[in-house]
Amino acid sequence: MSSENEGSTEPAAPSVPPRPENAPATPPAPGSPAGQAPADPAAPGPEPVPGAHGDHTAPGPGPDGTATPPPHPAYPASAPAPAPTGAPHQAGGAGWPPPAGLPGHGGGGGGPVWGAPAATPAPRRRPGGLVAAVLVAALVAGGVGGGIGYWAAERSDGGSTTVSAAAPRSLEREPGSVAAVAGKALPSVVTIEAAAGGGPGGEAGTGTGFVYDKEGHILTNNHVVESAADGGTLSATFSDGKTYDAEVVGRAQGYDVAVLKLKNAPAGLVPLPLGDSDKVAVGDSTIAIGAPFGLSNTVTTGIISAKNRPVASGDGSSGKNSYMSALQTDASINPGNSGGPLLDSGGAVIGINSAIQSAGNGFGQSQAGSIGLGFAIPINQATTVAQQLIRTGTPVYPVIGATVDMSGQGDGARIAQEGAGGTAPVTPDGPAAEAGLRPGDVITGFDGEPVDSGPTLISEIWTHKPGDRVTLTYERDGKERTAELTLGERKGDR
Repeated sequence: MSSENEGSTEPAAPSVPPRPENAPATPPAPGSPAGQAPADPAAPGPEPVPGAHGDHTAPGPGPDGTATPPPHPAYPASAPAPAPTGAPHQAGGAGWPPPAGLPGHGGGGGGPVWGAPAATPAPRRRPGGLVAAVLVAALVAGGVGGGIGYWAAERSDGGSTTVSAAAPRSLEREPGSVAAVAGKALPSVVTIEAAAGGGPGGEAGTGTGFVYDKEGHILTNNHVVESAADGGTLSATFSDGKTYDAEVVGRAQGYDVAVLKLKNAPAGLVPLPLGDSDKVAVGDSTIAIGAPFGLSNTVTTGIISAKNRPVASGDGSSGKNSYMSALQTDASINPGNSGGPLLDSGGAVIGINSAIQSAGNGFGQSQAGSIGLGFAIPINQATTVAQQLIRTGTPVYPVIGATVDMSGQGDGARIAQEGAGGTAPVTPDGPAAEAGLRPGDVITGFDGEPVDSGPTLISEIWTHKPGDRVTLTYERDGKERTAELTLGERKGDR
């Protein structure tokens, strides 16, 4: 905003008395620069000296533009500092106009006469008054900061003053935000490259894993490393780009869990904290980290959309399927996410991402993309398996000692009439035989959970440990019965 009165009209100052024709030219005031011409007599007269006897306020325009009579002598509320001694008058030079009391000069169209109170021009507004007025407007319109900035600019020595906004503080992530959780977890997540032995052209794949302990064990899916398990190569790349060779410690095809060990593991590894998958509730927030389609360090979010979802995943041809009572999530999971952590809102691992349901396909790891149905192995089950593999290198499975039909669905899990390879469908002296189960019995419940098919039954059995005591509900000849049994065990994959 400029301090000039742009676009407005100042009221004309009253004219001064004419100078007599024979009046001598006013000599330059002492101390004025040599050669300086005297001030134009038509120019406005000097401002009255504050406090001088006989000073009057000059008539000025009233609210309607007409002149108002001079008021009584006005005195300032507080006397300003006296002018320096010997200072020249600013406009008219020394001795002009003549002092009061001298005879007036006739003519001039009825102008004032000497000796009468001289009509002096209205005092011009000092710049400070205008600045103050503008400052008030600035304070109202722009706040105290803007008003002070303008005030300082008007009193500068002609230079410009720039008032810039303060730089914003760095954006801080709340401790429970997705960004904060992901930022803390990413350094403990790895992208796994698996290549089969036999040179170029062999089977290869990409998956994900995460640091399980400080010794360099990496937890992942079996199907991520299966191609490299016999004579192939494995590597794990961290989010900082550092890559380490790895080897298989143990893998469980039925659980779809594997444990790797980094060769020359670096110091300072930070394992991801493990949560309690039994306490997860539908609607809880989830964060999935992985390398979908090879895009490492990808973070997606969602919720737990279901629990205890029976899932059988595999290649669909060899019969070597994996079974899980899975956590279902709508966080985007794609091929390459397999083996990566599914985190809760606090950053604890609640599952291992393992399978997806794709449009037009069954469960598995095909190249189809996510439709919002992803499945993770509950971390409580995965931890039990991982500890077995680290300790012995061999998985242990709980069993009931009966062969069930895996094709039927909807009515329950029916015990087959014949076992695999011509064996007995109910193992003699096994848990099912001791509980009184027979071929043809349809198991409809397992330890309080409903069973609608063979895969569902196996998924429920594998959430337990060998030696657990469970209750079965089954139907025989149209009647519902119950039986209690102690789970047996089977070592290794078939």
